[in-house]
Amino acid sequence: METSEDGCCRIAATDDVGRGWLNEALRLVEADANRSADTHLHVFPLPASWGIDLYLKDESVHPTGSLKHRLARSLFLYALCNGWIHEGSTITEASSGSTAVSEAYFARLLGLPFVAVMPASTSPEKIALIEFHGGRCHLVDDASTMYDEARRLAAESGGHYLDQFTYAERATDWRGNNNIAESIFDQLSAERHPIPTWVVVGAGTGGTSATIGRYVRYQRHETRVCVVDPENSAFFDGWANSDPAHETGIGSRIEGIGRPRVEPSFLPSVVDAMISVPDAASIAAMRWTSTVTGRSVGGSTGTAMWGALRLVAGMRARGETGSVVTLLCDGGERYANTYYNDAWLAEHDLDLTPYAVTLEKFYETGEWVEPV
Repeated sequence: METSEDGCCRIAATDDVGRGWLNEALRLVEADANRSADTHLHVFPLPASWGIDLYLKDESVHPTGSLKHRLARSLFLYALCNGWIHEGSTITEASSGSTAVSEAYFARLLGLPFVAVMPASTSPEKIALIEFHGGRCHLVDDASTMYDEARRLAAESGGHYLDQFTYAERATDWRGNNNIAESIFDQLSAERHPIPTWVVVGAGTGGTSATIGRYVRYQRHETRVCVVDPENSAFFDGWANSDPAHETGIGSRIEGIGRPRVEPSFLPSVVDAMISVPDAASIAAMRWTSTVTGRSVGGSTGTAMWGALRLVAGMRARGETGSVVTLLCDGGERYANTYYNDAWLAEHDLDLTPYAVTLEKFYETGEWVEPV
């Protein structure tokens, strides 16, 4: 900061040191976006006679392999343009995995050190991916301490805490600008039901549901937004009871979407319905979806698919036609030692059988029979 006096006036101004680095950083992030094609919208194979189409928006094809690539790009652009990240800044984040993988990618792109604070239970595959992209993993035993620990590490280093759980809902331009909502509607424009009846997403940070919920209102679409929530996560009860301070104090076994507290970026007012999904149902739907589509998917996709299929069954029971869209959040290869491992399921006392029966029955008849 430079100060001077000019007659009766005192003047203070920043110098231009660092503006050149900022301009180059923004160019690098934008160039990365230009090199990445839009993600695919796959048709899930349902009988055409049902009159209902189900789509999977495949976010696993991003350079870092998940939906979180969009979020990480937005968070970096937001922080850069707010003047919060500078040359040499240490970047920290509280993340259960996929967000940190993507943020490590962008930090390395800008030549910045990156530290991910995450639960000790995070899958080894995700830890390896973060380290592959140049990040460092800082593990904590208590998931509820992640936020304060990430904030502390940033303060000690003079760096910046990206804080996805606060800024996810505001870092993305929800009006359009090639966000995920605009992309979905553009890709549906030539389909027989171009305006979906439902879009189904997990909560996670709350940023995706906020972006889609705001977008459909802004465009005056009749589309409704359903958020699915796994066991031990705080969002469902917080939304159902209008309690934004609700906490469970327990980490979720379904990485990337369940949270021990209702996050600041979650906007309940743009959510039309929520479905609480047992972990065994998430994993059964994950495995079943991988078998039916031939695409290996992760646990959060299983959670979303369980909710989407229930909605499809409800539409069919009411004689409705239309379309439903959900997200293929990331690939299943990250969970080879957990969700796809039968020994891990036994260790966690997870029995998939009744949920697998429900899925098979639905696919054969279109009827939804609750697991027993």
